Amino acid sequence: MATAISKWIVDPKRNPLAAYHMKTLSGRLSKYGLRYDDLYDPMYELDVKEAMNRLPREIVDARNQRLKRAMDLSMKHQYLPDDLQRMQTPFRSYLQEMLAFVKREQAEREALGALPLYQRTFP
Repeated sequence: MATAISKWIVDPKRNPLAAYHMKTLSGRLSKYGLRYDDLYDPMYELDVKEAMNRLPREIVDARNQRLKRAMDLSMKHQYLPDDLQRMQTPFRSYLQEMLAFVKREQAEREALGALPLYQRTFP
């Protein structure tokens, strides 16, 4: 029962508040040319760092360029031009699949009693 309610709460197709939140977040990310996966911090969660290390170099370079552009726009107190904002795809994922794979791999290692690939400590 709790999982059905929690799925309903975050499903934008079924919950109008979730749809409104997704639309608002999409607008904010588009203003700076970011994607949702760009918000993950590899210094905070080591699974994200490991997933980033496994991604192709072009994808990581594109992420870094988006982050640099967003920081530059933020420092200048500007947004992307409207025509570029409409071209943005804030919810096209590039990290989720690899992150899920890394988490499954980590859970398998823990289930087998193997040593972790990395220590889970905060920097």
